[in-house]
Amino acid sequence: MSLKVIFKNGLQIIVGALVYALAINYFLIPNRIGEGGVTGLTALGYYTLRISPALTNIVLNGILILIGFKFLKRETVFYSLWAVLWISLFLRVPVFLPYHTTQTVIAAITGGVLMGISMGLIFRAKGTIAGSTILAKIVNRYFGIRNGSAMLFFDLIVAIPSGLVIGFQNMLLTVLELYVSAVVLNKYLDVFGAKRSVLVFSPKNQAIGEALSTQLGQGVTMLKATGFYSKKDMDALFYVCSNRDWTAVMPIIMSVDPDALVVTDQIRSVRGIHLLDL
Repeated sequence: MSLKVIFKNGLQIIVGALVYALAINYFLIPNRIGEGGVTGLTALGYYTLRISPALTNIVLNGILILIGFKFLKRETVFYSLWAVLWISLFLRVPVFLPYHTTQTVIAAITGGVLMGISMGLIFRAKGTIAGSTILAKIVNRYFGIRNGSAMLFFDLIVAIPSGLVIGFQNMLLTVLELYVSAVVLNKYLDVFGAKRSVLVFSPKNQAIGEALSTQLGQGVTMLKATGFYSKKDMDALFYVCSNRDWTAVMPIIMSVDPDALVVTDQIRSVRGIHLLDL
């Protein structure tokens, strides 16, 4: 991995960590709203014993990162540690204008939106915020369950019992905040993390593949195909690209063969790209 990519991911994680800390310090804690996973435990520790959220965050998440070291890629573990360190740092920054309101549902929804965006930024940079996101990443990797949905399940395990400390009403607001953050996270990853797949049938597939590879800088896979009626063998071109590159794909294909049969689809995730030389 190039230093440019590492720097870009590291910077994106710092931005995500800042948004995450703002959601907690400015919207959740001032209105006594809980959270799920380790963040929920840090909030409960603060509400009951006045333990610094930064301290609880780094200690408990450090333990979970050790667990993730066994199941996740070393790259993900490294970026997760980077995220946890920055979140803990930003949590220690003094709060200047906390958002106090009697309409606590506003704080819950705003906090949920910010949490979803922050986790989306960190996930897109190949990291996690540890806690339930480590567990969600493991579940997503091995079972294909969406990150936001898996996180919501693990977070509720902590959020619902927290009603004994923060009260029933605030527990319901916590559940609302978790739901909003899960929806925002899923939508964020769908929009910014989704990819497009293209299947092309054309006698000029070799030229199309060369054009795509040269102009977009990404490999192309050729699959063997046979016409059902003609029984003729031909190559089928399979290509996966980001949404950013998608607008250039069709013009390239059409410029080589305007009569090509092109089948497209939107996909949520891609694994093992190097095995297909994509």
